[in-house]
Amino acid sequence: MTIEFEQSQTDVLILGAGGAGLFAALHASTLAPDAHITIAVKGLLGKCGCTRMVQGGFNAAMAAEDSIERHFMDTIEGGKWLNNQDLAWTLVNEAPRRIRELENELGCFFDRNPDGSLHQKAFAGQTFDRTVHKGDLTGIEIINRLAEQVWKRGIHRLEDHRAVELIRSKDGSGLAGVLMMDMRTGKFRLVQAKAVLLATGGGPTMYKYHTPSGDKSCDGMAMALRAGLPLRDMEMVQFHPTGLIAGPGTRITGTIIEEGLRGYGGHLLGGDKQRFMATYDDRAERATRDIVSRAMYSEMRKGNIGPNGGLYITMKHLDAKEVRTRFKGMVQRCHDCGFDLVAGDVEVVPTAHYMMGGVEFASDCQTELPGLFAAGEDTGGVHGANRLGGNGVANSTVFGGIAGDAIARWLPDHGVFREPDLDAAKAAVAATQYPFRIEGGHMPAIREKLYDVMWEDAGILRDAGSLARARAAVDDLHGELMRTGIADDNRAYNLSWHDWLNLESQILISKVVIEAALVRDDSRGAHFREDFPETRDLETSRYTKATLADKAISITTEPVIFNRIKPGETLLSD
Repeated sequence: MTIEFEQSQTDVLILGAGGAGLFAALHASTLAPDAHITIAVKGLLGKCGCTRMVQGGFNAAMAAEDSIERHFMDTIEGGKWLNNQDLAWTLVNEAPRRIRELENELGCFFDRNPDGSLHQKAFAGQTFDRTVHKGDLTGIEIINRLAEQVWKRGIHRLEDHRAVELIRSKDGSGLAGVLMMDMRTGKFRLVQAKAVLLATGGGPTMYKYHTPSGDKSCDGMAMALRAGLPLRDMEMVQFHPTGLIAGPGTRITGTIIEEGLRGYGGHLLGGDKQRFMATYDDRAERATRDIVSRAMYSEMRKGNIGPNGGLYITMKHLDAKEVRTRFKGMVQRCHDCGFDLVAGDVEVVPTAHYMMGGVEFASDCQTELPGLFAAGEDTGGVHGANRLGGNGVANSTVFGGIAGDAIARWLPDHGVFREPDLDAAKAAVAATQYPFRIEGGHMPAIREKLYDVMWEDAGILRDAGSLARARAAVDDLHGELMRTGIADDNRAYNLSWHDWLNLESQILISKVVIEAALVRDDSRGAHFREDFPETRDLETSRYTKATLADKAISITTEPVIFNRIKPGETLLSD
């Protein structure tokens, strides 16, 4: 096999074009206007990724009655005291600044109250209504404005380009660049960069029901793991309580019916059309996502389900005009799928939504690999064991901006083009082309098996037995994938090839989720062990840390540093 790839250079290479990547590009170009900045994205800039799909909104302590400290306490308590407190403090402090930047500098129009102040709606798990939004289409508003500015500034783009591997320098001292694939041709390119930002997004798309866009397959986390970087809190996979069930054979199934519906007063119903949440939590439908998802899954296991195996959300007891006005996007989406959100019942299911775990990083977004920065859902530590609704897009935009600033300040003293390890790049090309060297097979069957085993045995409810089954099954699926090739040798837009690569990343990260879940023998936030249902030892909390060496996953634990607040304490005077 001929190993060929082009080589090019850019000062800053940003992997991903969601909120984190675009904000980083804008901030870096402002502070370092002479730097050559390139954004690489699997699809088209502004048209793909998960930030664009955000419906609910952006948490920020903007109201006079709210406070940074209150937002921080909600975030830490929601995260069950596993958060990196410096990262959480950075999030809540910078969120109001980012809202003002979005409005005053980038031109976002968020909803307002009659007196002109920002309208902030209720989201579950918070003690104050602090979610800034644009109806229920907040993500589109943010991404459109960010993309416009990126286009205006002439920042370079590599669209339809897939990141394949992080390539270290020949001497191993840092990151030299990234091996990319031009999906339009199937050809490879080694992009050398002084600094790289990993902002590809996470996306738990290995589960039967999931919300992220189709281009999300955990590639960033998989590349980081293979490059020797540790991942923390990988057992913490968040399930959003209300994913739409639109029937079999459609990608609409699993997409979110947004949390603001429950915050506004929507009711969850079982298959018997009766409310059930009050039997699980005093907050009923406004409990945190992990609690609501477990309650729903428990009802489903009892057989209290609708015709498609899910439960229902209903708004018909509320003012119809207000529902249509406040949730225009949701009303239309449900209508397109044959449901009446205003006057009927919409069938829903808990859906894999967000990965709280990811690459370990510092408050300035640096990782332990010199030259590599990370921001957004590729990173771990901000949310601990459970992310509050509305803290996700805040995380991406806050740390994306910080990453852009940090990279611009880092470049003058530390930014150099390191000599790449060309042997490692060639090995990565060969590994990526591996499925063309074996007989063609049937990948959809592997994908469906992965969906089922992760949903049933490593999903909302877990125990040692189910996780052991998941471990064995995913190992078998990895072996099956390695025996499954691609019959069509055409490399240009070969979707079967990309499906194969997606599965490779999803299987690796599934293994990490399972191994971390086996090590955590108590229940915290999104991680619930039926054989260890209690949350223990908050005062001596430890987070999991996954590494990869010689193709073997190792899980260790590290103590959580309570450097701002300890369990049982509060920053609030009242």
